[in-house]
Amino acid sequence: MCGIIGIIGTSEVNQSIYDGLTVLQHRGQDAAGIVTCDSKGQFFLRKANGLVKDVFHTRHMLRLKGNMGIGHIRYPTAGCSTSAEAQPFYVNSPFGIALAHNGNLTNTKVLKEELFESDRRHLNTESDSEVLLNIFAHELQKSGQLKPQPEDIFKAVSQLHNRCRGAYAVVAMIAGVGILAFRDPYGIRPVVIGQRDNGSGKDYIVASESVAIDSNGFELIRDIAAGECVFIDIEGNMHAQQCAKDPVTSPCIFEYVYFARPDSIIDGISVHKSRLRMGTKLAHKIQREFPDHDIDVVIPIPDTSRSAALQLSYDLGVPYQEGFIKNRYIGRTFIMPGQTERKKSVRQKLNAIDLEFQGKNVLLVDDSIVRGTTSQQIVQMARDAGARKVYFASAAPPVRYPNVYGIDMPSPHEFVAHNRNVAQIAEELGADWLIYQDLDDLVDAVKYNDNVQSFDTSCFDGEYITGDIDESYLYYIDALRNDTSKSDIENDNEVIGLHNNA
Repeated sequence: MCGIIGIIGTSEVNQSIYDGLTVLQHRGQDAAGIVTCDSKGQFFLRKANGLVKDVFHTRHMLRLKGNMGIGHIRYPTAGCSTSAEAQPFYVNSPFGIALAHNGNLTNTKVLKEELFESDRRHLNTESDSEVLLNIFAHELQKSGQLKPQPEDIFKAVSQLHNRCRGAYAVVAMIAGVGILAFRDPYGIRPVVIGQRDNGSGKDYIVASESVAIDSNGFELIRDIAAGECVFIDIEGNMHAQQCAKDPVTSPCIFEYVYFARPDSIIDGISVHKSRLRMGTKLAHKIQREFPDHDIDVVIPIPDTSRSAALQLSYDLGVPYQEGFIKNRYIGRTFIMPGQTERKKSVRQKLNAIDLEFQGKNVLLVDDSIVRGTTSQQIVQMARDAGARKVYFASAAPPVRYPNVYGIDMPSPHEFVAHNRNVAQIAEELGADWLIYQDLDDLVDAVKYNDNVQSFDTSCFDGEYITGDIDESYLYYIDALRNDTSKSDIENDNEVIGLHNNA
């Protein structure tokens, strides 16, 4: 999962992009990058491995000049995570284009062959974002225009939709022309657009989540629709067009379960409200399956599960308490590359408040369970803190299938739910009993916008919305994502720039 942002206005945008990336940091902690463009059409780029606050220092910010720019924060979806694959990417032909991308292409191998054999374009990394950039650049070059017009850009995006498969939310910048953003025809990955009045005109922003719009003082306009492209030229005029033949709005439901911040609105749906409804659905299931439960206290596993746990406790009529204190200087465990880092970080990340556990039957609530390693350690922490019984509830169904649309879930045999029923999973976690959300209940909890036609729920049911995923592709992804096959991260924080931005 990654985060993208783009801003175009009448004043310098470097600080606003930095601030936006900071509030999107939860979407990735592996690398960060910003590229800006000045009035002369010159690009200034800074990107490196690390958190936003560590990648950008004062000397870098001073050199990121211009009134339009794009930014990206990243975590690796498969294979190695080197600074060479930090985004945004850049090509100088045609016009000079920079691009950042959230998602994952599922036909990357075919596209790479086409780019080399037919389009005569060179790729420098293994990133599918570079593939997207070169596909777009090649299609835009066909216009033959000295300066591309909105219709040229929309046609290029239409051709990109015809060639690319998978999930992609993209923000791009064309030197001296403007900024554009578009989503794949299923709208799997989110991107929203906002504006603000600067006194002499309007500034525009596009970002993965509305929280980046709110925090920068912009007003949310709407989501970019599935298959749609929005282009804002350097004069501040916004152009929009549907560029896909048969778009189907089917966002990834895991955004609402885990990835997005609760204060975000995605496809017109409040993430916080969705999680509250997940808690209600889960409470009703507990009342059905364990009507004589002896739960003394409901305790969330910070931070994502708080909304669901709070509502669950209210509907069950059981007290809610904070039982774990989180070290906020440790990153999100799920998106740390490699199982070794995840195992090491759990005890450093959470510490139990013994008084909330001693002699009690405790219901721990988490947003989801993937590998189970973290859950297993947290259950043991609860017992070590004096809990009499430890029950566990997941606001999402069992994760049994790999995600191919940009979430770095492990290979299936690493899932705790792989080839296990619920009782066996509970035993593996060390819980006295375990309860999962039903998939139908999860969908009902989230679907509060009629414009959303369906959700991608492939990690729960194995049904891939794009219809192009077969066993050979899953085998390929499995080989890349197996923890033992991942390369060590290069934490050299080297500068990869166009303007000697060191």
